[in-house]
Amino acid sequence: MIRVLLVDDDALVRAGLSMILGGAGDIEIVGEAGDGAEVPPKVAEHRPDVVLMDIRMPGVDGLTATEALRATKSPPEVVVLTTFHADAQVLRALRAGAAGFLLKDIPPGDLVDAIRRVAAGEPILSPTVTRQLITHVSDGGAGDRTERARSVLQRLSEREREVALAVGQGKSNAEIGRELYMSVPTVKAHVSRILTKLDLNNRVQVALLVYDANG
Repeated sequence: MIRVLLVDDDALVRAGLSMILGGAGDIEIVGEAGDGAEVPPKVAEHRPDVVLMDIRMPGVDGLTATEALRATKSPPEVVVLTTFHADAQVLRALRAGAAGFLLKDIPPGDLVDAIRRVAAGEPILSPTVTRQLITHVSDGGAGDRTERARSVLQRLSEREREVALAVGQGKSNAEIGRELYMSVPTVKAHVSRILTKLDLNNRVQVALLVYDANG
């Protein structure tokens, strides 16, 4: 079973999400929260696999809660909910380690599929969408981030940088393997080492880092 915590200040939205996800035989709603301040104790109590997090909430917002949650040891995956396609807060949540974002008008079947994919360790946001988001949202500090990203990527071996670049281009493990003449397990091992070396959570963050380094 995939354990899910719902976080939204609107009780009707939580009820709708619960109804949709609860209808899937492999998903269990283990708890709900109406404010970001409730997230840490709820996560500690229920140990969800995925937190479905509203961005805009009174009190502690979803961005702050995401940043705090992803900074803890062995955190659950976070998927942020938003009504905006291009949003500075969404971009900050992705930089903080969210596995992706979903629009609140997402079809029910797509929502269930997204939760399953995130629980399986797959980001639900392609690097192409990430680049479009960055292009449309100006969150400042681009020059500083470029220098920092280039410095961070220097921690990788030449082969690991090649893999990181391919991840940033949105290529799958199989595509990377064909391009770099590696087996898929070898690609996976390289990606795991990249995440560990750079202290990143997922491939979305690798894509963001590559984008930043290219200015």
